[in-house]
Amino acid sequence: MPSEMSVADLMTTDVVTLTEDETLALAQRCMARGRIRHLPVVRKGKLVGLITHRDLLAASFSIFAEVEASEQRRIFDTVRVVELMHRDVVAVSPSLPVSKAARILLENKYGCLPVVDEEQQLQGIVTEADFLRLTVQLLP
Repeated sequence: MPSEMSVADLMTTDVVTLTEDETLALAQRCMARGRIRHLPVVRKGKLVGLITHRDLLAASFSIFAEVEASEQRRIFDTVRVVELMHRDVVAVSPSLPVSKAARILLENKYGCLPVVDEEQQLQGIVTEADFLRLTVQLLP
């Protein structure tokens, strides 16, 4: 019987990342340009956080409820990623079986799992879209 597929077989390795001192405006542009919803935040290649499209939307609604568009842009140009990022990010090993990664996503309602090595160096990311793509490939 063949061994089970691992996260390394499914993950995206060409990951767009941010550093803590970059701005929410840059995060927004990266997401729009790459049509992506999750940006790992790294320090010297090590995963330190995650910022999502949902985080940016929530910030827009809470911060900007009664602020003009020009002021919204100015704030997004000055607020740093570190202010909004999640620090308690669940990350997985590239060797984790895909079935276990899928269960983690499903049970926790996560949209992605950053993939790191033993030193917490970012190796890739696996997203809901990766699992959907795999499902489509496996369907007759």
